[in-house]
Amino acid sequence: MKILITGATGFIGSFIVEEALSRGLETWAAVRTSSSTKYLADPRINFVTLNLDSEEQMRKALAPHRFDYVVHAAGVTKCIDRNDFFRVNTEGTKNLVRALMSLDMPLKKFVYLSSLSVFGPAREELPYREITAADTPVPNTAYGQSKLAAEHFIEQQSSLPYVILRPTGVYGPRERDYFMMAKSIKNHIDFAVGYRPQIITFVYVSDVVQAVFLAMERGTAGGRYFLTDGCCYSSQMFSNLLKKHLGVNGLLRIKAPLAVLRAATFIGERYGKITNKITALNDDKYNIMRQRNWLCDINPAREELGYRPSVELDEGVRRSVEWYKENKWI
Repeated sequence: MKILITGATGFIGSFIVEEALSRGLETWAAVRTSSSTKYLADPRINFVTLNLDSEEQMRKALAPHRFDYVVHAAGVTKCIDRNDFFRVNTEGTKNLVRALMSLDMPLKKFVYLSSLSVFGPAREELPYREITAADTPVPNTAYGQSKLAAEHFIEQQSSLPYVILRPTGVYGPRERDYFMMAKSIKNHIDFAVGYRPQIITFVYVSDVVQAVFLAMERGTAGGRYFLTDGCCYSSQMFSNLLKKHLGVNGLLRIKAPLAVLRAATFIGERYGKITNKITALNDDKYNIMRQRNWLCDINPAREELGYRPSVELDEGVRRSVEWYKENKWI
C-alpha cells in the first residue's frame, strides 16, 4: 500500500510518517522546497515536492504515482496576513484535491486533518455542553474559517472517499505553541485571561495519529469526527501539570480581564504587520483564548472508528517535558 502525507515536515505530519513506516506502507512525504526535513531522517521515506499554490505543479509531480491513501495534514496555523490562511488552508486544499481527481487516483481514503476550531464558540451558554456535528459552525478565527471552507469544498466532491478529523488542541513533542506555555511556567509565570469558567480539552499527538489510521481502515466515506483525550479540564490544569513535571516550585499566577488581552493582541497584530513577523499575540489568539467551551462529542469516533485515546493529560505532559529537556528546548 502506498501513502502520501502532506505537511510531513510539521508537528503532526512527521508522526504520521513514522507510523506509516512502522506499518510497512510505502511512505511518501510531501515537502516544500524550503522545508526542513529534520524529523524525516529515516532512509525509507520517499519525498515529493508539492506546491499547494499550484494545481498544475502538483498534477505533474503526482502523475507518476498511484496512491492508495492520502493524509492531508498540511496547513498554516499562524499568518501575518489573514488572507494567507485561505490561500494555504482553503485554496491549497482545493488545488490538491483537484490535482488528485484529475489523475483518477484510485484512493481508498482521503483523510483531512481539520480542527475543532471550525465550530468556534458554538456552545458558550452555561451550563456548557458538548459541541456536536449537528451544531452550526461559527468559527471566530481566520484559521477556523479557512479550515471550514476547505471542509465544505471536500464535502462537495461526491467521488472522493474522504474522512474529516477535527482534533481539539494537539500537544506533544515537537509542538511549539504549548511549549511557549512551558517556557512561561519554567520562568515561574502563569498567565490566564477572563473570569467566566473555561473548560478546555486536549489530545496527545499519538492519539491523533491513531485516529488517522483508524479513519483509513474503518472510516466511512463522508465521516466527520471530533478528537480529544476523552476528558475535560479547568484552565489551570495544564499549567499545574507543567509546573509539576518541570519541577517548578513557586508560580506567579496572573489573571487579567479579556480587555487586557484584547489590547495586547491588537498591538501584537499591528506590530506583526509592520515588522512582517508572525507574533504570538494576534487577533486569532484573542478569539481562541476568549472562547470558554472546548467540549466536543467524540462518541462517533469511538463507535465508528474504534478510537480509544490512550494518553491522559498527566502522562502526555510528562512525555512532552521529557522531550523538551532531551532536545535542549528547556
